[in-house]
Formats: sequence, C-alpha cells, structure tokens
Amino acid sequence: MTSEVAHAKRALRAELRERRRTRPAHVVDAANLGFTENLIALAKETDAHTISAYLSTSFEPDTRPFLNWALADGRRVLLPIARQDGLLDWAEGDGETETEGLYGLPEPVGGILGPIAINDADLILIPASAVDEHGTRMGWGRGYFDRTLGSMENCPPVFAVVFDDEILDEVPRELHDAPVDGAVTPTRIIRFAN
Repeated sequence: MTSEVAHAKRALRAELRERRRTRPAHVVDAANLGFTENLIALAKETDAHTISAYLSTSFEPDTRPFLNWALADGRRVLLPIARQDGLLDWAEGDGETETEGLYGLPEPVGGILGPIAINDADLILIPASAVDEHGTRMGWGRGYFDRTLGSMENCPPVFAVVFDDEILDEVPRELHDAPVDGAVTPTRIIRFAN
C-alpha cells in the first residue's frame, strides 16, 4: 500500500511541477499580486506577530513581497534552513539577504536559532505542491515540514501556499503527512475543517 501511495505522489508531483514550469509569465505575475494581498490579509486577520514562512524558489508562488511587507510592518519573520538530518533550523529573515542552501534552496543569512524557534510562530506558511479539500497537503517529497509540524505540541494555524488549480479533490496521503488548517491562493483564503 505505502509503495502505491508513494508512486502516486511522485507521479502527481511530476505533473504539478510541469504545470508550474509551463505556466505563462503573465499568469504568474498576476497570481503573485493575489498571493501577496491574501497573505497580508491572513497575517492581519490572525494578528500574527511572528510568522514562519519560506523563501520561494523560482517555480513557487513568490513570497518575497509578502515577507518585505511583514518586516516593514514590524513583524518577526522566521525562515527555514534545511539540515542534513532532516530537521529545519530557523533564522530571522531581513527580506534582502539570502544564500543557496541544501538542495539549492534559498535560505536566509543570519544567526541560526535552532529547530525549536518555530514554537514562537503565531502563523506558519508552508510550501506545497497541492492540497486537497480535507486539508491534506502534499509537499515536494523531503518531509521537512511534516516532521516539523508533527513535532509541535501547540501548533499555530498552518497554511499552504498554492495556485488555485492545486486545490484538488484528493491527494495521496501517508501516515506521516501533516494536515494544514488552510490554503492561500491568488484568489482566496481557504480554511479546512480538519
């Protein structure tokens, strides 16, 4: 059963990665404006003073305009740093300085706060390849965020950031997959009844 689910996830990820790769630039630009607007609205609505987010890659929804807004608004931003052991360290982002980290992912430059810094977050924004209508999130296959969320005792609201066509009826799920409370798309903020 597990190998069937893992195979289904790999196939779906490949399809979604290709869809993102071939999305026209003008569509992505318009979507990014919507992402920023909805992320700001969510941060204000949840009154999140410390926000855990991520530095987006070139094929993900652009988080940088939102991060710049959050910092300019006096909010603390925690950004992940992937470790070889499968855990995430955290650093405070300045909205400007980043480097290439493990797997070629963008990471903040700054003092490392360690894995438990995530417990200070009032809102967690995480990347995803897709989310289903039940709040099942499918990441990109390394499990960093599933491990992080699974280890938290008092988890604040967790929202995946995805394009509208990545909200699916159902995504393949394994036991370790941590659900999300909602999703942010270019056109809406969705909350799931978990």
